[in-house]
Amino acid sequence: MEVQVPRPLLFRMPEFAVFSDTDLPPSAKDLLQNSLFPHKIILPSNPSLSLLTNADSDPGFLFADIAFGQPNINDILNSKKLKWIQISSAGFTRYDTEDFRNEMKERGIIVTNSSSVFTEPCVEHVFAFMLASARNLPDALNARIKNADPEWPRFRHESKLLTGQNVLILGYGSIAIRLVEVLKPFRMKITGMRRKKRGDESIPIIGSEDLPKALREADHIINILPDNLDSKYYFNSDRFRDCKQGAVFYNIGRGATVDQVALYESLRSNHLAAAWLDVTEPEPLSEDHPLRSLKNCFITPHVAGGYQEEFTDLVRHFLENFRRFQKGENLLDRIM
Repeated sequence: MEVQVPRPLLFRMPEFAVFSDTDLPPSAKDLLQNSLFPHKIILPSNPSLSLLTNADSDPGFLFADIAFGQPNINDILNSKKLKWIQISSAGFTRYDTEDFRNEMKERGIIVTNSSSVFTEPCVEHVFAFMLASARNLPDALNARIKNADPEWPRFRHESKLLTGQNVLILGYGSIAIRLVEVLKPFRMKITGMRRKKRGDESIPIIGSEDLPKALREADHIINILPDNLDSKYYFNSDRFRDCKQGAVFYNIGRGATVDQVALYESLRSNHLAAAWLDVTEPEPLSEDHPLRSLKNCFITPHVAGGYQEEFTDLVRHFLENFRRFQKGENLLDRIM
């Protein structure tokens, strides 16, 4: 008698439709498409030209299981299929509302961002700011003097060492954690401020009630605060008055966290020695904006997170989370 051996059941992974609204360069787009096959990619008719701008509404979004980019909020709310959103930036201000969070929680939609992609370039940018400020590079690069000129000793003696100075970091996330590692060889005294102390931080953490004292002691004040209702114009005239005379202020968080009129007055009076800004409100500042008239204010055009492999790494970060999503594992950079 012939025995029938049951054939093993073959399980196929479900196929997903992925909506991607970022205008990726060809190499990054090829990586995304080739790596996702046989899953379907939905590309909008109007891709977003910036990682920081909200995309237009697109009818194709209604067919997406997953979104990668800066999806339109109304499209998200109108979707019946959506399971996971990966935002293609570290900041997520437009999505960071109580109503949106509650909606995502109620519908079981996972939301991640791309913080990991931008941590290293942001750290190197602010570290470059710090070195340039300490070594007085803007003035020195424009100088045309020799060592016998009367001005020569001033350039040497106005340079400072980072070693042993006091640093205050506001906004203790992945950028701050990595920045602490980079600054460790300089034996600086580093303090962080965050809303809720977790207990696993490698440096002393303060709350807002201790901020005035910390500002009075800090030689370097690094603002990495996100833009939300609590942080709007967080740095106002009172907080700038609390700053140590001669301190240097850095902002790689969001422009809306700083009262720029108050910053201008603090710089103009030389209460702050200098400000180094990668973010402003608006962006860019107009050519006649008062901050542009100051010799001790240095502005880069929101490029701290940028680097050569930025788009490729964004796609790789998404693909790693896609792999985890398929396997039911925890996703990287989950925010909701």
